[in-house]
Amino acid sequence: MAGDLPEFYFRIRENGAVVFRVDTENRQRRIELDEIATVNVKNGNVKPHGDRKLTPDEMAVIQDWIVARQALLAERDVDDILRAVDHLNLTTQWVQARATEDQLEAVTDVLLLAMHDLRTVLVRKKADRLMRAEGGKDAAE
Repeated sequence: MAGDLPEFYFRIRENGAVVFRVDTENRQRRIELDEIATVNVKNGNVKPHGDRKLTPDEMAVIQDWIVARQALLAERDVDDILRAVDHLNLTTQWVQARATEDQLEAVTDVLLLAMHDLRTVLVRKKADRLMRAEGGKDAAE
């Protein structure tokens, strides 16, 4: 089993991970995790653990992990939003087919405010993208 283990282990935590070097070459033949760094995925900061100096190979592995993790989190963000769209559709069906007057009274105002806020931001962002696209066409002509 020890031959199948990766050289590094990333313990996921809020905003990043704690990075460990996996050690199986010890007298007890136990798996030991030696903490080498803390990583912040949001800003890319890597803090070595204690007085440790990270090797170029360790930094390369950590940087590769950061890039892969940021890509995965970006994919999850989009997937979460697409799930929200599905949930909005299910909510519409619930309102139309099954909601009682009391249930509608409990949710209507908060839903309308949240949808108005979302629509406002989406329209503004769409207009910004269109304006930038128009500005790019003029500059190219």
